[in-house]
Amino acid sequence: MFKKVVVTGIGATTPLGGDSKTTWQNLLAGNSGISTLTQDWVSKYELPVTFAGQAKTPAREVLTLQEGKRLDPSSQFALIAAREAWADAGSPDVAPERLAVDYATGIGGVWTLLDAYDVLKERGPRRVLPMTVPMLMPNGPAAAIGMEISARAGVRTAVSACASGTEAIANAFNRIRNGEVDVVVAGGSEAAIHPLPIASFAAMQALSKRNDAPERASRPYDVDRDGFVMSEGGGALVLESEEHALARGAKIYAEVVGSSVTSDAYHITAPDPEGSAAARAMLSAIEQSGSTIEDVVHINAHATSTPVGDIAEYTALKRVFGDYLPKIAVSATKSSTGHLLGGAGAIEAIFTILALHERTAPPTINLDNLDPAIELDVVTSPRKLAGSNILAISNSFGFGGHNAVVAFRSTN
Repeated sequence: MFKKVVVTGIGATTPLGGDSKTTWQNLLAGNSGISTLTQDWVSKYELPVTFAGQAKTPAREVLTLQEGKRLDPSSQFALIAAREAWADAGSPDVAPERLAVDYATGIGGVWTLLDAYDVLKERGPRRVLPMTVPMLMPNGPAAAIGMEISARAGVRTAVSACASGTEAIANAFNRIRNGEVDVVVAGGSEAAIHPLPIASFAAMQALSKRNDAPERASRPYDVDRDGFVMSEGGGALVLESEEHALARGAKIYAEVVGSSVTSDAYHITAPDPEGSAAARAMLSAIEQSGSTIEDVVHINAHATSTPVGDIAEYTALKRVFGDYLPKIAVSATKSSTGHLLGGAGAIEAIFTILALHERTAPPTINLDNLDPAIELDVVTSPRKLAGSNILAISNSFGFGGHNAVVAFRSTN
């Protein structure tokens, strides 16, 4: 028999705030976390994009000096988010052999890798730090969390581009649901605001180039959208079997009721314009929850603000929900946070959970003129969600044709 899975802790560090509470408050207030980059390397390399979603609270202000030196920024954000989530869950007393980590990244320790290469070229191999490989490896964030909480039931890393964080949550959900473990810290982080990724994404025409108005640059569904905004940070959830949570009297934010991971097998960067695999992921997650499409009241959309991506997701949504789609409150929160790549699914899962827990769908900002090809009920100011035991889904899609969807249900 499958076990019920619940969320008992959340943590985040994002462009909107250094913790989940501040992030959520600023999201509801319609604030933007996007700002102009002031680092000297912006002008040095003459970058065509000069803004990003920088972490509101620098990791160095939170971690010890030693932690900052021994962890890549992607692991720093992961550890900050996980510590908050773990404390929020009441630091569960769980046997290490029943405790796991499923934590993702899309790129990993790119700062460590490229800094080390610069050292190698300029100063020689003897000056490359011995911690370089542990710091740059993509499983570094998950490993840091695993050691922090003494998780011995497996520490795993999903790397599936911008679907990574959601896929990690899906993996964690299935492990608890199947009875393999009792508690999992799940989520994702990213720290890729570096000249090389910015130059690369800009070269492929993926980034917005609104250098004169960065806070207005991320505009999902708007007719004038011109690309996504790169951001950094991380999010973490404590997932737990319901019986374990109830036995220790834990507070419960929401129930995780379904998940699905599919792939397009279409193109390395472009989404399948037909949206069939993305639609299948949504349908599978909803069906696994024991619900129907008419039970879904809220969607946190992937909605990156790219001309092609937003249309492709809408096509997939239309495949799934048909004429019922206009009745669903859709939030595109990347308008405020930018795109955290491998960390996006984690913080958007948190937003979906809090929307259910507080019965409030967060707003989509910068939507001045809805694309007429996208017929959605987009939430543009905080909106109350009515009903009991309501259902919501969070979508994530990534380069390589990765699709990941998680479904959540309110517990009241």
